[in-house]
Amino acid sequence: MGRSPRKRTIVEKGLPMRSEGELMLGGLLRANHLTVLEHLPGVITEHVSQAGFADPVVYVTDLQQQLLVPLPGQWDADGGPLQPLRIDTTLAGRAFRGVEVVRSRVTSGSADDSPEPGEGEAQRWWVPLLDGAERVGVLGVTVTEGEELAEWRATKLASLIAVLVMSKRPQSDSYARVVRTRPMTLSAEVLMTLLPPGTCANDDVVVSAALEPAYEVGGDIFDYAIDGDMLHLAIFDAMGHDTSAALTATIAVSACRNHRRQGADLPATGEAIDAAIAEQFVGQFATGVLAGLNLRTGWLSWVNRGHHPPLVLRAGRWVATLSSEPDPPMGFRLSPSTGLLGYQLQPGDRVLFYTDGIIEAQSPDGEVFGLERFIDFIIRHETDGLAAPETLRRLIQTILKHQRGRLQDDASVLLVEWRSLREQRLTL
Repeated sequence: MGRSPRKRTIVEKGLPMRSEGELMLGGLLRANHLTVLEHLPGVITEHVSQAGFADPVVYVTDLQQQLLVPLPGQWDADGGPLQPLRIDTTLAGRAFRGVEVVRSRVTSGSADDSPEPGEGEAQRWWVPLLDGAERVGVLGVTVTEGEELAEWRATKLASLIAVLVMSKRPQSDSYARVVRTRPMTLSAEVLMTLLPPGTCANDDVVVSAALEPAYEVGGDIFDYAIDGDMLHLAIFDAMGHDTSAALTATIAVSACRNHRRQGADLPATGEAIDAAIAEQFVGQFATGVLAGLNLRTGWLSWVNRGHHPPLVLRAGRWVATLSSEPDPPMGFRLSPSTGLLGYQLQPGDRVLFYTDGIIEAQSPDGEVFGLERFIDFIIRHETDGLAAPETLRRLIQTILKHQRGRLQDDASVLLVEWRSLREQRLTL
């Protein structure tokens, strides 16, 4: 029986024969260079059959992480466009929430099917798409045989698809449209392009963040970056809820990055942000916290420019409020007096940075969400074993529900875990 032309070429070059899984992944990588996002589902379908998979579908999360929405160009068994799946109530959503492979009995092609497949039956698998520790969406495939090897291939396939999707996302308007469930304001359009990924992790630290209202955010923004043994953190709340607030927040985060990358310390960076806002706007200002965490020692340093103080949680308890006499907000050109502050973290500590929209969220009948409810929510979900990204996703959904789906103010939270070992929950 003759070999395929491609395999014959490999052998003739003196290279070892590739497995079906290698051919699948290699084929996708080769096709990736000249593939746009709209054609990616078709390219995936073309290559996954080499490894024993069928009916692949790719879903990504919407901006508010309430739905899994299909990439363009995918169809159901009846020839109609695939429909979104709810993250909180479907098997695909369970794979996303728990970062786990979820198996079900095949009953209707690529649908979100019944659980508990029998032995020897074809199975529908839902596999999370992870870009680093960031949850991008899920991959659905039908598997007919080879449980252990198939799972290895499916998880590697999902990792590659996540990377491919993320590499094509910046230049794809169709991706931007598909993950939005309603129109976005100009202020939100400005700020959303500046945000770093919602989750980042390594062996020393987990950083996770969330921001609402995703479609109407005005003045909130967060930032973080790792530089060797140092984790840089920032959270800002600019005055107002319109485009001028978004532009103020843009100046704040851009000035922060610019001076940080030039080696300026935290007090000097805060002064530079203060000057930049004052130069560009009259009467505009932003509060914020700029911080640095030494990933080797756990020493946290920060400056507070008129903002809510960070909180420290340890072993399921609220152990510290990093309060001080806050320096003036940035934009007034008022000299700071407190300057740099510091705190020694213990392994496993969680630090919370947040804006007032979290704790001041108010229900229609006037009930405030409050600081204690916010802290209790984080602690309870930590005790339940949830990873930071899923905890914050549920926090935002709870705050939205508290205000009947409409926030009166931007709400942002940035959660940092130092040497907690919880990074193991973020990957397969």
